[in-house]
Amino acid sequence: MATIRKRTLPSGNSVWLAEYRDGSGKRRFKQFDRRKDADTFLLTVRGEVRDGIHVAASQSVTVSTAADDWLMAVKAAGRERSTYNQYRQHVDLHIRPLIGDVLLSKLSVPAARDFEDQLRAEGRSPAMTKKVMVSLGSLLADAQERGKVARNVVRERSRTGRKASDTRAERRQKGKLKVGVDIPTAKEIKAIVTAAEGRWRPLLLVAIFAGLRASELRGLRWADVNLDRAEIRVHQRADRFNDIGRPKSEAGERTVPIPPMVVSALTDWKAICPTGELDLVFPTGAGTVEQLANIRRRGLIPTMIAAGVTVDTGKKDDDGEPVLDAKYSGMHALRHFFASWCINRKEDGGLGLPLKVVQERLGHSSVTMTADVYGHLFPRADDLGELAEAERMLMA
Repeated sequence: MATIRKRTLPSGNSVWLAEYRDGSGKRRFKQFDRRKDADTFLLTVRGEVRDGIHVAASQSVTVSTAADDWLMAVKAAGRERSTYNQYRQHVDLHIRPLIGDVLLSKLSVPAARDFEDQLRAEGRSPAMTKKVMVSLGSLLADAQERGKVARNVVRERSRTGRKASDTRAERRQKGKLKVGVDIPTAKEIKAIVTAAEGRWRPLLLVAIFAGLRASELRGLRWADVNLDRAEIRVHQRADRFNDIGRPKSEAGERTVPIPPMVVSALTDWKAICPTGELDLVFPTGAGTVEQLANIRRRGLIPTMIAAGVTVDTGKKDDDGEPVLDAKYSGMHALRHFFASWCINRKEDGGLGLPLKVVQERLGHSSVTMTADVYGHLFPRADDLGELAEAERMLMA
């Protein structure tokens, strides 16, 4: 039973007292200055009690306390250390300083929107803002399961049309990947392949012609390389802490065919590859997991500079000559090239693969992801020649 009654305080002011029983039958009270607010509160409470999700304000905890519980749950679930550390950074650097003292019962949809606006106003990038909001939503979902909050205001907001508009705005800001800017050209790849040598040659060739992520290259085992069948099975990865684990998604586990040049390079490399307990294809000299920074600093960047795939830094050396740097600073540029190579028409030197096959070879979790990132690279059927032929046939 729920009732509202007027109450006169010792100060002489009048308030409205909402009385109700929670899911366990315990009497609860909440005070309001206006009858309208008390009516609205009881209407909401009745629904929450009926659905078994009501949490009394006196049982609510702060966002900071809920964050501690969530991080403990993440660690207990055995999530990768890099994932846990990322979540902890979101809490310690963004969530706790801004809304850590707020009670979960006071965190409304408008409050979540204000928090998001504050993240942007204080200089967080759109990508970081989005990640922090996702973490806050997961935090609240954990609190819901613990009976600490009735609503997940972040996920309620994400179900609105605003999510789609935010995503479109983010894409517009990033822009489409461009060949020669984000994706190495075929000419640049030829130069890189020619310049690659030593222990870095087989690694760079696998990155270029199999499209493995850097973490997948670092965790690749010889047991997952079949040179007779010319294919690589992606079965595990090494995170930034060098911990070996499974790919982040089910789609990440895949088998990728490799061309003869890669087979030849891997065959030669296998004969001299350092051995270790992990059976890694691209290990350190001691047979352990290679650091990504070393791959970039000692392998990728020097090879690009030797290949002439460079940009002018605007600086001069001691002899007055321009200082050059690698045009593409990350291993992901080679993965971008692999995607474009899969997509390009055979007459243009590509494989001409369908979208679904490209998705499988990249290990994307969905075709939508592949289409969003690389869809603009697929050949169009409305070029000038085909339009002219279609017009001629129509008017004949």
